[in-house]
Formats: sequence, C-alpha cells, structure tokens
Amino acid sequence: MSGVLKNTFTVILSVEFLIGNFGNVFIAVVNIIDLVKRRKISSMDQILTALAISRIVLLWLVLLNWYLSMLYPGEWINERMVRIIHSIWTASHQFSLWLATSLSIFCFFKIANFSNTLFFYIKLRVKKVLRVTLFVSLFLLCLNIIVINLPENILMTEYKVNKPYNLSLNNLQHSSLWFLFANTMFAFIPFAVSLVTFLLLIFSLWKHLRKMQHSDQGCRDASTTAHIRTLQIMIASLLLYVLFFLSLVANVWGSLLLEKGMLLLFTQSSRVAFPSVHPCILILGNTKLRKASLCVLVWLRCRHEDRDPEVQRTRAYLCRSPCIP
Repeated sequence: MSGVLKNTFTVILSVEFLIGNFGNVFIAVVNIIDLVKRRKISSMDQILTALAISRIVLLWLVLLNWYLSMLYPGEWINERMVRIIHSIWTASHQFSLWLATSLSIFCFFKIANFSNTLFFYIKLRVKKVLRVTLFVSLFLLCLNIIVINLPENILMTEYKVNKPYNLSLNNLQHSSLWFLFANTMFAFIPFAVSLVTFLLLIFSLWKHLRKMQHSDQGCRDASTTAHIRTLQIMIASLLLYVLFFLSLVANVWGSLLLEKGMLLLFTQSSRVAFPSVHPCILILGNTKLRKASLCVLVWLRCRHEDRDPEVQRTRAYLCRSPCIP
C-alpha cells in the first residue's frame, strides 16, 4: 500500500477523532453544567452523558492504538499485554454500543405510538427496561471478555508484528481473528436490538406524519416539522449504525485476505465514523444541545469580531462621538 493512501487515512482518522471528541465533550459538558445548576438530570441526559464519556474513551483508545502501530510497528508484545489491550478495548467498545442501544430503546418508548396493550405497559416502565438492559449488557460484557481470552493455545507468548512470514505471526493471525470474530458476534446483539427499535420508531413517525399531513393543519404545523426532523435524525443514526456493523464484518473478512492493508484502513475509518459523527446528529436532534451549540457559535463570532481592527476602530469612533439626543 502506497504512503499516499496511508497518509490519507491517517488524516481522515485524525479529523474523525477531533470531530468526535469535540461533539462528545460538548454533550458531556453541557449536561454536567445543567446538572450542577438544576441539581437534577433527566434519564435522556444521563444516557447521553454516559454515552459521550464512553465514546471519548473509545476514541482515545483508537487513536493510541493507531499511532502506536504506525510509530512502533516492530515492538515486542507479550501475551499479558495482548490480553490487557483486548479486554480494555472490548469493555469500552461494548459500553459504547449498549449505551447507544439504551438511547434507541428510550427514544422508541418515549416517541413511538402504537395501539398495543403490551407496548403501553412497557412504555410506563421504560426505566426498568433500561435497568434490565444495562444488567444484560454487563453480563454479556463479562462473557465477551471470557470468550476472547479462552483460546490459550492460540495466543502467542511473544511475537514481532513486523515479521510477516514467521511462525509467531501465524499465532497472531489466529488470535486477532478470534478476537475480531467474537467481538463482532457480541456486537450483533445490541445492533439487532437497535435496528428493530430504529425501524419501529421510523415506521411510527412515518405513520404519524402521514396522518398529520392528511389533516387540516397541513405540513407546516410545528408538530409536523418536529416529527420530520426526528425522522431524519433516526434515519441518519440508523445508516451510521449499519455502516458501523458492516465495517466490523468487513474487518473480520479482511483479516483473512493477504492484501488487506487498504481494506483494514477503510473499515477502521468507517468504524470510527459512528462514535465521531453520531454525536453531531444527537446535538442537532436535542433542543437543549442545539441551543447550547448556537450560543457557543454566537460567542465565538463575537470574540472574532472583537479582534477585528475595523470593528475596534468603529467602536472607538462611536465612543468619542457626542451623544445625539
């Protein structure tokens, strides 16, 4: 693989890292400030804050792993280090996925509307559903960490990652493939839950939107506009989640190929797009976060205008001018 492609993907990952960190830090800071002011926080904000923090950790792990593999490709790694790296990565990865799934479940039961007795029964107990979801995620996380550390006969005692044709790399390939395959299988569970809730929510919003469009109020009703915006956000989130999971599957498949460098770089950038771009969609879809982002943009614009020499000269001239009654 040429150095141009490697540098291009490095730039893409760096941009995704900056966007993702800015978006997730912004969500966490706004919700924490709101918690300090009001002394309370809603369930939605709790999930958003926890999701933002988990994604910040995940993005830093991705960046650290990427640059270490670029700067120190020939370092020796022992079995214990591999286990630690795999376990930390799995924990942050699963926490991020299940918190995103909890957010989709919460939005589904809060926004969707179905004339079903079971749906209304669960909707009134959505907090209990979220607690059960988090307990299930913790159980699956422990099981996932156990599974990725099971094949002791496959894991190597020492290997050098820049030696592609020695025996130790064969063990490394088996170990990495098992790690990727196990994580992809465990990631399918929250992906399937999120996929079902996203599709049901999109169907509910579309059905409600059609009813409102056929009513006398028409498409320009404020509620209709809000539903259209919510529908667009749900579709964008679904597309990002699908792209993320397909990149996981492609990463497992790409590990079996001989010429896999470019494919792995592409899947890496596609996977990072979900925790990086999705916060921006959440900010646009949340009223409080959207207003806070507009306030930040106005503040930055005022700061820029204050530093503009033309604006400063105009203000100085107005200050020296006599007051006009």
